[in-house]
Amino acid sequence: MVRVIQKITLCKKDQMGKKVIPDEIREEVIGIVERYNQEELNSIPCYFIVRFKGKFLYLDRSVHGKTSPICRLKYQEDFDDWDFAIYKWSSKSYDSEDFLFDGSQYVDGTIAGAIKAGMHAYPV
Repeated sequence: MVRVIQKITLCKKDQMGKKVIPDEIREEVIGIVERYNQEELNSIPCYFIVRFKGKFLYLDRSVHGKTSPICRLKYQEDFDDWDFAIYKWSSKSYDSEDFLFDGSQYVDGTIAGAIKAGMHAYPV
């Protein structure tokens, strides 16, 4: 099965003039997610999709062709210190204050931690 990562290219500043995630950081994020998809999810019809918008990184997951939001990370100028927000289906929004969900123990500011938290919060 082919794993697809969606990459949205934006200019260096968003429409409000705020800095966006630098290209080299985006490439590193995409590499981490692609490796996770290949190494951990290769035996099931499931993979993570990366989206960027401004200083936010969105991790969505496709399972059997249906894509769903999992979490949002906010870039803080430090690759190992992203702000985490879980997607809440009850409000259809991202919540950075909620840490009472299965998998919250994996939230550690890293991309890998966010993926693990998302997999536990929303198991396949």
